Amino acid sequence: MTADTNNYFLCIDLKSFYASVECVERGLDPMTTLLAVADPERTEKTICLAITPAMKALGIKNRCRVFEIPKNIEYIMAVPRMHLYLEYSARIYGVYLKYIAKEDIHVYSVDEAFLDVTHYLRLYNMNAKELGLRIMQDIYETTGIRATCGIGTNLYLCKIALDILAKHSPDFVGALNEARYRRVLWDHRPLTDFWSIGGGTVRRLAQYGIYTMRQVAEAPEELLYRDFGIDAELLIDHAWGRETTTIADIKAFRPASNSLSSGQVLPRDYDWQGGLLLTKEMTELQAQELLSRGLVADSLTLTLGYAKSSGLGYVRGTRTLGRTGATNSAKAIREATEALYREVALAGGPLRRIGVCMNRVRDEVCVQYSFFDDPAELERERARQRAVLYIKDRYGHNAIFQGMDLLDGARTLERNAQIGGHRA
Repeated sequence: MTADTNNYFLCIDLKSFYASVECVERGLDPMTTLLAVADPERTEKTICLAITPAMKALGIKNRCRVFEIPKNIEYIMAVPRMHLYLEYSARIYGVYLKYIAKEDIHVYSVDEAFLDVTHYLRLYNMNAKELGLRIMQDIYETTGIRATCGIGTNLYLCKIALDILAKHSPDFVGALNEARYRRVLWDHRPLTDFWSIGGGTVRRLAQYGIYTMRQVAEAPEELLYRDFGIDAELLIDHAWGRETTTIADIKAFRPASNSLSSGQVLPRDYDWQGGLLLTKEMTELQAQELLSRGLVADSLTLTLGYAKSSGLGYVRGTRTLGRTGATNSAKAIREATEALYREVALAGGPLRRIGVCMNRVRDEVCVQYSFFDDPAELERERARQRAVLYIKDRYGHNAIFQGMDLLDGARTLERNAQIGGHRA
């Protein structure tokens, strides 16, 4: 790759990560073993978290549902072990640290990371591909996990090199600069192969006869800005292979406001009363998290999603917390939650999704009381919350819980034993 910049970035992805870990733990080769990571206790509609490259070679889609795997294929179904996967991910991060300082590493997900290697090539007397291959080999020798690597002269190009080129390259490495990007991928289809372009964007572009990045680059900018607004700037830059953001910029970014959110997809239809129970469980846990981190929030947003068959879609509402502004009081959050749920929840609707978001989260500087509050009672409540947090921290999340967590349909005890909604 001829350089058109002095910057070099790597994007390293761990091949079929969860499935590869399960194969390594069994002493099997994921390139030849038929294995899918899925929970057998759930229905056949459950999504496979990962499948091995050997299964992909048979034409099976990576994020397929269990029932979509042909019945004539004999394969291993591995129960998800999220804690184990996080342990492997931490070990692999340790491999990165052998070569690159943490300031030049951006962990994108549990199985993918960006590395700014610009200032390391001269140190190791290597080019970007040689360093990428060295790190990939170290990962394999340390954990048994194979990796793919995208190399680019900016963060966008290394991601595209990974997603479109590396995964189909014999050595699992792909490389792009702006000139090669335009030469090799300007006419590539479909557009959804390009990072950050989803089906909605593709459909909107298709209205103007735009189906490739070349056509995006050549389209009148005023047309794109009229349809996509400020997002057109990023779309146009990416069409030309440009990206100015660096890992240093990502690490230096501080959002103007923060939020704390929680959501779950329900395993079955829940009625109005069952939805209220789950919503109260979720906000109770969020109140505990706010207090444990020394944070407060000034409002709560509740989003409820109903079964597709009902045709009801989603409902959403927001409510202020407390009487004096931002708070982490479980009592204030509990009262706001129940009032908001009664306001927006649809009677009789089969509930399948719940999302709760604490808005404008910030550090707790002081505790402010209203004229109607009893400061002594509020302090007793905070002391109880802190005692609960201490017990959970020392003995586990299920060491202490509320009576409502034992009611039929409650999910807190089950979810406390999960990571990311899957078995820990």
